[in-house]
Amino acid sequence: MNVLTQGTLANSRALVTIRTPEILYSVTCGRTIMTTLAGQKFLCFVGDDYEDLEVWYPKLRLIEAGAAFHLAGQEAGKKYVGKNGYPCVSDILIKGIDVAAYDGLICAGGWMPDKLRRDPEVLRITREFAHAGKLVAAICHGGWMPISAGVYKGVKVTGSPGIKDDLVNAGAIFEDASVVVDRHFVSSRKPDDLPDFCKAILKVCGKA
Repeated sequence: MNVLTQGTLANSRALVTIRTPEILYSVTCGRTIMTTLAGQKFLCFVGDDYEDLEVWYPKLRLIEAGAAFHLAGQEAGKKYVGKNGYPCVSDILIKGIDVAAYDGLICAGGWMPDKLRRDPEVLRITREFAHAGKLVAAICHGGWMPISAGVYKGVKVTGSPGIKDDLVNAGAIFEDASVVVDRHFVSSRKPDDLPDFCKAILKVCGKA
């Protein structure tokens, strides 16, 4: 267990953050705030030319919070290379995924979504998450997959400026913000928004 003293309050009581593999929480002025994703499982689509940070940042952040995180590709056990050259290996095959086994879906960006949005299984999986009221979190061009799945009608979202027209044409309500949360839908615009993106995922899915 690592204990980090982050600062001293005006009344001389310290704000302390305690980190364990499953729980992140802060203690201040006698209050304890806990957020944990222990026991939850998240799915993330992956393919060549994925946006490197938009896969790896959520993957590591959610694992840190205690969740299981599975990368799903059109081939299982295949090495896919990101836009910036960082590789990852898919854990499972997209085809046949049982959405009931998962608590949330991450749709990363890059050029990958333009290919995966044409895969009927990607669209089925995305629809099943959305219709079940489970997390559908898309960042940057990742919004192309929920667009093609037809789940954004009437939903407040954001995304890369390059897909703004696509979002609006899909019936979404576009907002230019670092993160937009509408019920179980979370969306962000670009890699710089990843801190807010992941905080929103933790808020939607976390148990406090």
